[in-house]
Amino acid sequence: MLAEIVSIGDEILIGQIVNTNAVFIAKELNKIGIEVVQITSISDKEEAIVKCLDDAQKRAQVVILTGGLGPTKDDLTKHTLCAYFDDVLVKNEKVLDHIEAMFKKYVPTPINDENRKQALLPSKAKVLQNKIGTASGMWFEVEDRVIISLPGVPFEMKALINNEVIPALQKHYTRPFIIHKTVLTYGLGESVIAERIEDWENNLPTDIKLAYLPNIGRVRLRLSAKGDDLNVISARIEEQIASLLPQIEDIFMGFEEEASVEEQIQKAFISKGLSLALAESCTGGEIAARITKIPGASNYFKGGAVVYHSQSKVDLLGVSACLIEEKGVVSVEVAEAMAMGAQQKYNTTHAVATTGNAGPSKGDESVEVGTVCIAIASPKGVYSEEFSFGINRERVIQKAVNKVFELLFKNLA
Repeated sequence: MLAEIVSIGDEILIGQIVNTNAVFIAKELNKIGIEVVQITSISDKEEAIVKCLDDAQKRAQVVILTGGLGPTKDDLTKHTLCAYFDDVLVKNEKVLDHIEAMFKKYVPTPINDENRKQALLPSKAKVLQNKIGTASGMWFEVEDRVIISLPGVPFEMKALINNEVIPALQKHYTRPFIIHKTVLTYGLGESVIAERIEDWENNLPTDIKLAYLPNIGRVRLRLSAKGDDLNVISARIEEQIASLLPQIEDIFMGFEEEASVEEQIQKAFISKGLSLALAESCTGGEIAARITKIPGASNYFKGGAVVYHSQSKVDLLGVSACLIEEKGVVSVEVAEAMAMGAQQKYNTTHAVATTGNAGPSKGDESVEVGTVCIAIASPKGVYSEEFSFGINRERVIQKAVNKVFELLFKNLA
């Protein structure tokens, strides 16, 4: 069972927005055994939509389009679909009532005729009711093909996918099971891991696929299998995982499908009654942002300080100005003082500090670009280490953030 996702909108093609819709839809389709064979982005033009529909139906049984359903003249998807299926637009009274009710309740400006036109829908389409927006979804059937059109607004699209599209596809098609198990590793590069597990990889069954998914400072190893019996393919994946883990025990951080490293750290802190504070310099609040994205972080994360300037380290964390002068602001000694200062200021069991030179130029620093010092203060004492993360500013920061989570995870083990 194959699907193609088509994202419509010039804003995607010019890089004005990131196509997060396609990522979400692909994950949800995969969960029910529908494999995405292609993701396409096209302009909001009739000829582009028509050509894409013709091509997509040659590759996939399910085609899902997002975007181009708004009330303005540049939104052409609905009219193009109507012409494509030799159809006419008819007023849907239920949809019109919903649109008028939404305007009355949530929109300060009066409803106009352009908004009311969103209740005009192709007569051959099954209407997918958008309960949180004004643009309805549409479901067309052509022989064994299904073409689905959804609004491009992400939260509206997600609601329709979860509440309308996925249940309908499950009823409409008999599908195989697709299983993914993703191993999280931190601390070694892709090529080093590949060399270490080469014999294991060479002996994988042909129906189990391995993919390396490298990121800055971490590598994910994804095992995939497809079949008609969920228990059988799950057991085969678990068998291979069991033989893999002893070979990567020192870099293993859990399974992505179960919990991210941030979620695992949160679980460990809360279950052990521990608390955390941060003192960030070169990472500029990125660690705190990752931590607070996880619901429930306030149960262990007390707060953090972005002490970018040297004087802030002195004023907010009590770091000695003499220590900074003697050792340099980018040093393990200053990182340790920052961690202990944050630990005391926020009254926590643990604190993490980062200080470094992310570049792009060396400036007044005595250390090379890419040098980052990380310290962790805990009831056991203070641990610190100096790293060299290269010369690209963004990569240096992201490597530092990922290294913090790696060290913190191991510190709690």
